[in-house]
Amino acid sequence: MDERDWEETPMRRPAIEPVVWKAPRAGRRPAPSLPGLTVWHVNGSGAEDVLVDDKGNVYTGVDDGRVLRLTSDGRRLDTIADTGGRPLGIEHLPDGRLLVCDARRGLLAVDRTTGAVEVLHPAGEDLHVCNNAAVAADGTVYFTDSTRRFELAHWKADLLEHTGTGSFLRRTPDGAVETLRTGLQFPNGVALAPDESFVVFAEMWEYRLLRLWLSGPRAGESDVFADNLPGFPDNISTGSDGNIWIAFASPRDPLVDFLLRTPPVLRKALWRVPPRLQPKEKRTAWVRALDPATGGVVHDFYGTPADYHMVTGVREHGGRVYLGSLEERAVAFFDVP
Repeated sequence: MDERDWEETPMRRPAIEPVVWKAPRAGRRPAPSLPGLTVWHVNGSGAEDVLVDDKGNVYTGVDDGRVLRLTSDGRRLDTIADTGGRPLGIEHLPDGRLLVCDARRGLLAVDRTTGAVEVLHPAGEDLHVCNNAAVAADGTVYFTDSTRRFELAHWKADLLEHTGTGSFLRRTPDGAVETLRTGLQFPNGVALAPDESFVVFAEMWEYRLLRLWLSGPRAGESDVFADNLPGFPDNISTGSDGNIWIAFASPRDPLVDFLLRTPPVLRKALWRVPPRLQPKEKRTAWVRALDPATGGVVHDFYGTPADYHMVTGVREHGGRVYLGSLEERAVAFFDVP
């Protein structure tokens, strides 16, 4: 169902049961600092995440189920697989295949040569909207299930409801899957520390990154890695520079923060109005890099380019930063100054 259907028949949208939440005061956006973008168009909508291999080829997934590969010069585009679902996060697996988080089908392994798709963990009772992942050297996969309440197309419902039904999971090389954390506010991007001592994941509706320690004296403990972020953190990744990169899908909106602390009946009413009258993401492109040791800001690239917005995926590779977008029919990149 697309937004036109929602406008014509709003009753088709799922009901929401909002709770009240008071957001911390947002900081200011940085001054424009985003270098000029090179935009590579693809033949599909919603190139949500990006992945780069050792040859500089760029991988992404689009909303009709295809996984695409662009050559390092952007001149050739190939379809390498069709998941039959909605691919989101993409990662490398140790055996050479791609790990694909598919919002409809679950956690998948995709052969880059044959296009064969293996379901590693299916969507179902314990996995509803598989979103993003990080893969350890031994093949352990850490991944997010963003919401148990809504489909991906109704992500705004999850934001307005704010009941926190997402989960963070782990799949070990023997195929066992364990839920590590529950009650999360739309968990999204995942990134491992360069030494794999901890894993970080984004809690999108809480404007923060959480950290789970995997080794050392604090193994098994959780804490906040970055709090009160100025935007909605979407996919995150560990760059070749060792930093943890964040894609901000949109800056925070004071109206949204206000609505989340109002009586639930107001948000129920808002959810029933046509989408064109609801708050919308800002047309920005924004990524930030954090030091894995301190959480301090290393890079902060913000801008409002006319030809690219809603950055949901980010990947730094050899000093070049690649971007994906849930809305665009393209990937983009810029070189770190």
